[in-house]
Amino acid sequence: MIWFDALGQLPHREAAGRLLADGWNVCGVGDWATVWRSPDGTQVARVSPFEPAYEVFVELCRGLEGHPLLPRIDFDAPLPGGGRLTVLEFLLPADPAEAEGVVERWAAALPDDPVSEVRRRAERLDAEAAASIPFWGGLDHNPGNVMRNASGELKLVDLFYAAGLEIYRVLREDPAKIADAFPADRREYICDIAAVVRMSGPDELAALRTAARSIA
Repeated sequence: MIWFDALGQLPHREAAGRLLADGWNVCGVGDWATVWRSPDGTQVARVSPFEPAYEVFVELCRGLEGHPLLPRIDFDAPLPGGGRLTVLEFLLPADPAEAEGVVERWAAALPDDPVSEVRRRAERLDAEAAASIPFWGGLDHNPGNVMRNASGELKLVDLFYAAGLEIYRVLREDPAKIADAFPADRREYICDIAAVVRMSGPDELAALRTAARSIA
């Protein structure tokens, strides 16, 4: 934990560099973050350069700590510049049929089903976040967000999202609105998220970076 505390004091690029130097390897790239797996394979570190939404999922997991359908969170901290580092247990893709089954259980919300407790808490957090987090997207409980841990236990992940397409559309068209929505120290690396770097053409990436610099 002491090592993670030190890592949490670094901007996302330096944090990722420390993980690499210590033998962690990239095992996943999402829209917002890069996921690094520990040398012993038991943990992953999710590193995001700009993260408006993930703290709500962490709050869900910590509020229901030990719940059989939520992953174990070992460390979480905001990073300088607006990123986030979250360390949690390593997870694997779930069998598609099992994942669909969990989504169906979520929809049914039977009183004695453990998924119902997660749904109730998640919906409450979603409502609170919608009123307080700019460009909040909402709940996302599709089958792709069902995974399993090393013991085969099914886990729900990434249940909330920010409206990324809208954020970056507004950044291009009216950067002042982004400046109003996110303090400067929380959007220093707004153009470094994986989806922007992976999916933007050179001209679009240049336009985004110019817009971000205009409100730095």
